Amino acid sequence: MARRTPSRAPSSRAPAGKATLLLHEKVVLSDESIIEIVVWRLPRPTPDRPHGFKYRLYYGRRGVCLVRYDNETGKGDHRHVRRREMPYEFKSIERLRSDFERDVKTGGGKHEKDA
Repeated sequence: MARRTPSRAPSSRAPAGKATLLLHEKVVLSDESIIEIVVWRLPRPTPDRPHGFKYRLYYGRRGVCLVRYDNETGKGDHRHVRRREMPYEFKSIERLRSDFERDVKTGGGKHEKDA
C-alpha cells in the first residue's frame, strides 16, 4: 500500500524575490520506493532556468536514486536515469511530469543493484 504525503496549499502571495511552491507530492510505495515531486515558480527567470521554474523529481529505493529530473544552479535542466546523466529540454510542467513518469516506468528497474 502506498503512503501519500499531501502537499500544503501554496500561498497565493510570495514575498518579493522568493520562489513560490507550486507542487509538492511524496509517495512511499509498498516496495519501499519513493516518488517525490517538488516544483517552485521563481520570481523571475534566470540563465539556468529561463522558463522560471525550479524543480526536483525523484524516484529511488532504499537510498539509491533510480530516476531524477532537476535543474540545479550551474547545470540547468537535466535528468538522471540509473547512473547516466543527460540534458533535458524543458517544455512545460505537464510534459516534465509525463517524461519523468515514463522514465520511472521504463528505467526505474526492479532492483537497486541494477542502478
